[in-house]
Amino acid sequence: MTEVQVGLLAIGAGPANLALAVAIEESGHPELALQTLLLEQGPDIKWQRDLLMPWARSQVSFLKDLVTLRNPRSRFSFLSFLHDQRRLDEFVNLGTFHPFRWEFSDYLQWVAKSLEQVRIRYDAKVRTIEPARDTDGSITGWIATLEGGDTIRCRDLVVGGGRDTHVPDVFAGLPADRLIHSAQYRRRIAQLPADAPLRAVVVGGAQSAAEMFMALHDNLPNSTRTMIVRSVGPQNYQTSKFVNELFFPSFVDRFYDSPPEVRRQVLDEMRLTNYAGAAPPFLDHMYTTLYQQRGIGQHRSEVRTLTEVVGARVDGDEVVLDLRDRTSGKVEPLHCDLVLLGTGFDTRMPALVRDLADRVGLAEISVSRCYRVDLGESAWGAVYLQGVNEATHGIADSLISVLAHRSHDIVDDLLARRGGEREAV
Repeated sequence: MTEVQVGLLAIGAGPANLALAVAIEESGHPELALQTLLLEQGPDIKWQRDLLMPWARSQVSFLKDLVTLRNPRSRFSFLSFLHDQRRLDEFVNLGTFHPFRWEFSDYLQWVAKSLEQVRIRYDAKVRTIEPARDTDGSITGWIATLEGGDTIRCRDLVVGGGRDTHVPDVFAGLPADRLIHSAQYRRRIAQLPADAPLRAVVVGGAQSAAEMFMALHDNLPNSTRTMIVRSVGPQNYQTSKFVNELFFPSFVDRFYDSPPEVRRQVLDEMRLTNYAGAAPPFLDHMYTTLYQQRGIGQHRSEVRTLTEVVGARVDGDEVVLDLRDRTSGKVEPLHCDLVLLGTGFDTRMPALVRDLADRVGLAEISVSRCYRVDLGESAWGAVYLQGVNEATHGIADSLISVLAHRSHDIVDDLLARRGGEREAV
């Protein structure tokens, strides 16, 4: 077991903290960059690792990469990546703003390898974080303990590992080998025999559920596939250009300064722009696939709408789901072998953050406009949260749309705090 000391520790090496790493390197403050360490729990960097189907596309323009909206001349842009990989001509010829998800994931790994000052440590999963305190009780920094027992001490901390998966209570009693969340899809499906004639049920109506439903046609071609949707049916994302302006980085100020009740209303009104819908071309493809199956007599896939799961249990070798038809109220069983959940993520702060708040003694987690947790005036070490601040910073906070500007806000705050301290001395 070893102990390391750094100035800034960032947990997670996904898009959020990679954008921050780039902003730090481009800030002109090498002393900060050389003292910054990113921790990644995986062996490499993959974007949405378990939903990297070869046909899956990003729903956000490539111009909203890690840097372009902050610094269009940056060598870390997506276009610079394509040029470096000698794929720029071919990508331009595609005529799209939406790259394949695997290609954007490759871009992230390329950025990580292109960093010259900020370091990344792989296979490093954080178990706990606790505050380091001075004799007067003030917070002087943070101590992160990794699963292997190593500890990393830092002054400032950035948590950017994303939210925890959401498994509805009705499925809590199912054994782990019968339940797959979308955040586990590719690695878990790869463990099953490809020719297995399984009865698979996908629960959910948004993009992740729809993608798993369609991926099963390739991954388990001999299976039967049922998709359970509580609403009237899978719905298109709202893609109006007027609505999309709410994803502009400039909208963050307007949202943050709004009263809490207005924030809640706006988030509810924007639900179909991200959380409760799917990409229109993808839904068209899905509907066409079902139509073709019915027409040629190979009806192995079904979407059941206005249906909710009210019970789930194991009976012998089968999983039995109790399905309630919302129009009639009738409940009937559905026998299956495997349940896949496209039920999204827990809307609460991640468990790691909640645990840290308990250790600090915070009754509630309040985040400033620059994403810094309010720890009181006496704290010397700061905590910044990335990607979990929809309630205060808007629905784009969990997306790549605001990464470039958010990293700029955090770096400005980091440097301002250090500059103020030097002036005080």
